[in-house]
Formats: sequence, C-alpha cells, structure tokens
Amino acid sequence: MNLPTDVTDQLDGKRAIVTGGTGMIGREVVRLLCEAGAEVTSVSLDHIEVHPDARHVYGDLCDISFCLDITNGAEYVLHVAGIKGSVVVTKEKPASFFVPLLMMNTNMLEAARRNNAKRVLYTSSIGAYQSAEIFREQENDFSKPPMDMFPGWAKRMAELQVDAYRIQYGLNNFAIVRPSNIYGPGDNFDEANAMVIPSLMARVQRGDKPVLIWGDGSAVRDFLHATDCARGMILACLRGTDSKPINLGCGYGITIRQMVETLQKVTPFEAFFDTSKPSGFPVRVMDGTNAKKVIGFEPQVSLFDGLKGTWEWFLAHANEHEKKVNYFRD
Repeated sequence: MNLPTDVTDQLDGKRAIVTGGTGMIGREVVRLLCEAGAEVTSVSLDHIEVHPDARHVYGDLCDISFCLDITNGAEYVLHVAGIKGSVVVTKEKPASFFVPLLMMNTNMLEAARRNNAKRVLYTSSIGAYQSAEIFREQENDFSKPPMDMFPGWAKRMAELQVDAYRIQYGLNNFAIVRPSNIYGPGDNFDEANAMVIPSLMARVQRGDKPVLIWGDGSAVRDFLHATDCARGMILACLRGTDSKPINLGCGYGITIRQMVETLQKVTPFEAFFDTSKPSGFPVRVMDGTNAKKVIGFEPQVSLFDGLKGTWEWFLAHANEHEKKVNYFRD
C-alpha cells in the first residue's frame, strides 16, 4: 500500500516527527514515512522499537521543554499520540483521559508552531462530534456537547487551538483528522480497557466458551484499519485540510454481528449476544466525501483481511500491551 508520488517526493530525505509512534496507528505512520524515505523520529512513553530505520525517543509530551526539543528542526510533525479506552474506563476515570490529553496536545501543537514546522498533523477523534448517526464535517457544532464527554472536549480544545493559530497568525499548515473506530496490529488487547475488536479477540484467545458480547449485535460502527488510517493521516498532513477537520473512516456501517461473523471466518469460536446488556449508540458512521475530495483518501483494507492480519499479529504479540504505558492503572 504505497503513498502517492506527490507525497513521497515531499517526504524523501525530510525530517519527520511522529508522536505515539509505538501505538497502533503511530507505528503504521512510522513505517509508511520510513518507506517514503523520510528521516523519522518516533516519540513515545513505551520502550518499544517499531521500525529499524526510525529513531526511537522516550519522553513525556506533557513536558513543553521536551516537545520544543524534539520538534526543533523538524519539517513534518505528525501528532498521533492519544489515549484510548473502553466506554467503562472513560466514565470511571475521566481525569486519566482529560488532563494528559489537554497537556500533550497543547504542548505539541505549540512546539510545532514555535519551531516553524512546515506541515503539522493533529489527530482528533470521532468522539469530538455531537451525537448523530452519520458524521459530516459541515455539521460540526461546538455549541453541543461531544459524544465522548471528557476526551471529546480535550480533542475539541486542540482543534480550537489550531483555529486560533489560523486567526491570529494566518497559519494554514495545520491539518486535522477525525478517525473513526480504528483497529489493527499494535492495538491495546488489555481486556480491562480495550475497545470492541481487541477485547473480543482477547476473549477468543483466552478460550471463552461462549464468547460474551454485549447487546444484540445490531449496533452499527465504522471500522477502519490502522494502515488505512495512517495513510489518510499522511495524505492530510502533506496535502492539507486548511486547518479544518477531515473524517477518516471506512465510509459505511458494519454491525457488531457482521464484525463477529467475519472474525469467526478467521478463527472459529462460539459467540453469545447478551441482549440484557446495552449495545451502545445504535449507529456511528462517518461520511467520507470530504476525505476523498480534499486529500484523495479511500480505504483499501477489507474487514476480513484487516481482522485476519490483526488476529495473526495478536497471537504473536499477545502480551505487548504489558510493555506500554497505561493511563488507567492506579
């Protein structure tokens, strides 16, 4: 899955910084940038090296001095670092999302601005949208609360920071993406705070019989593979979004039941849908019109291929999450 020539020509030999480079999306961003010939520095709190051609730096983005240091001389800054967690931990430990997200986002964007980075990518979230079934950029309304309350507001604040740069300094070199439900190799498979796909895989791998799934499986989600997401991020960074959010999703709905049945084709298991449990939002799907029009993005990884690759990676790296920083551990 190669990047377009106009993008690789801009990256060849250029210095790029990727925050969260050991994460599920970040490691794919690092890989694609390295393959494009960029001089890549991966920044993370994890003691993990994800690509032999990248420089790996350990450090805390909540420290503005560290952010200023790593962005000094960088032409491309891709701020991918974030905090993921299940619905349960989002509700029970909101400060674990809100405070570090605010700090790392503010610091990285300000450091990139002060150091005059050529292009900057900020990674927001589908959770920054107000409640809806189909999410369209033109219907973005900050007068209404975000679906994901605390992390949603933290993500929105950084979007406002980018807009403030545009208004005060005339800067349009900041790109913003709002990814949908991302899955893939390198995901967090710690069942205590994992999202739906890695949590399901963890229970399958553990040998649960049957594997319990909340709800009736009718909830519709927009599942995008991490490789597709990473490619979309790089396209957004290099081609620009005019400091406005762009959706990154597969562009169509997949029910939880369809996702489960597809995984059963990868590895057989017995599933039980517990209808006494809530299913969550009935529909959460992103409109991909702007992504295709503005940055030329279209997803390429099928759900079956994506789940198959993720499952195979998980079997070989089942305990990697134990080597990563976990904001939800007391």
